[in-house]
Amino acid sequence: MRVPNKSIIVTGAGGGIGEGIAKRLAAEGAKVIVNDINAAAGEKVVAEIVAAGGTASFFAADVSKSDQVQAMVAAAVQRYGRLDVMINNAGWTHRNRPALEVSEDEFDKCYAINVKSIYLATVHATPVFRAQGGGSFINIASTAGVRPRPGLTWYNGSKGAVITTSKSLAAELGPDNIRVNCINPVFNPDTGLATEFAGGPLTDERKAKFRATIPLGRFSTALDVANAALYLASDEAAFISGVCIEVDGARCV
Repeated sequence: MRVPNKSIIVTGAGGGIGEGIAKRLAAEGAKVIVNDINAAAGEKVVAEIVAAGGTASFFAADVSKSDQVQAMVAAAVQRYGRLDVMINNAGWTHRNRPALEVSEDEFDKCYAINVKSIYLATVHATPVFRAQGGGSFINIASTAGVRPRPGLTWYNGSKGAVITTSKSLAAELGPDNIRVNCINPVFNPDTGLATEFAGGPLTDERKAKFRATIPLGRFSTALDVANAALYLASDEAAFISGVCIEVDGARCV
């Protein structure tokens, strides 16, 4: 067990990468709060974790709403006695299209879910971490934040903000024994946002175009990202802060 009895929140864990992270951490001994806005999806993940012998419970919250994030952090402490790690995985993207065709509402939603959620998690979890002598934030960013492609400009910018914010917070919160890291996954065709990233149905042609930019010759999986999150959540990473682990198969462009 690499994270025995650690209390960990995973946002957006009702499917995709978040589900993979929650299940991997639970299998390694964590007590997981599975968060999602889709209660049925989140409860299904919890049921599967429990059936496999793990510990998990569901908490419905919109990560762009301060009162709901505050309540989620309080629930983790109430249910499991403390909060050790907060994994900000929930994300959203506008459809792949020219920057000027993205509506203001789409822009606002992208930054609310991808960036404001990091702010709210920091505001509400940091006091808990300080009171107990430390903690860890793991923010799921994207290769889009370091090697952006056309068509996802505002999403790319939001993930760039996550990366820079994570590094800045690591420097600021380090004296409180609070670690802040992020993970940059490459394209995964199995996530709920995959068609939006691709700009339409995932045809063989579109998949091949993405795959051609990944030297290791395949897409990332939820397990790939979960393994990186497991390391960062574990005591093995006790001196790792302010880094971005790129789970991207050496994506070159």
